[in-house]
Amino acid sequence: MSWFVRMFTSSLGKKYVMALTGLFLCSFLVIHLSGNLLLFLPDNGHAFNSFTYFMEHNILISVLSYVLFAGFIIHIIQSYVITRRNAAARPVKYAVVDAKANSTWSSRNMGILGSLVFLFLVIHLRDFFYDLKFTDEIADDRQNKVIVLYPDVVHAFQLWYYSLIYVIGVIALGYHLWHGFQSGFRSLGIVNKKYMPAIIWVGKAYTLIITIGFVAMPIYFYLVQFFK
Repeated sequence: MSWFVRMFTSSLGKKYVMALTGLFLCSFLVIHLSGNLLLFLPDNGHAFNSFTYFMEHNILISVLSYVLFAGFIIHIIQSYVITRRNAAARPVKYAVVDAKANSTWSSRNMGILGSLVFLFLVIHLRDFFYDLKFTDEIADDRQNKVIVLYPDVVHAFQLWYYSLIYVIGVIALGYHLWHGFQSGFRSLGIVNKKYMPAIIWVGKAYTLIITIGFVAMPIYFYLVQFFK
């Protein structure tokens, strides 16, 4: 048990937990985007509703959804602890060093970006995850094996303020991923000169795909209502 305690209390342990939970959440975003891209199919949401039903009624995935939620919480807590520790370790800023010359904007503002992502996450989970798990507001058609979530998603994205919040949240997430993806590998000690350029390239490509993919949804459904 002592190793488990050290994992959450030591400086190195915090970085490992931060990296592992972050990379785990990156894998979830791929699955989440893959399912959401079904929204674009011209089938009135049937494929998306069927995918949602599968995700909600598969026991393994249902368990993993709570593991995922725990991952979010742990990642946020560890991020806050590390940020506070770093601030306390350097109470007075250096007068000469130019931070812009030694780091990217996203790396210098991970705390702000993380806070924006957290607020976006709270809103997003309340509107969809909570209703799916704990209310009867979203119809569960067991006979046709679909959860009728498509109309709710379309309605949400046709509200300008919700689409704006979603776009801002995803862009903040994109900036967070731009630095966080490669940072996760560095925290795990994977800094070999042979592999890091490839990891950085993959991280940037991954970030662009995730960001563009998620941003496209609210923009599409908000604009499409004006062309009916």
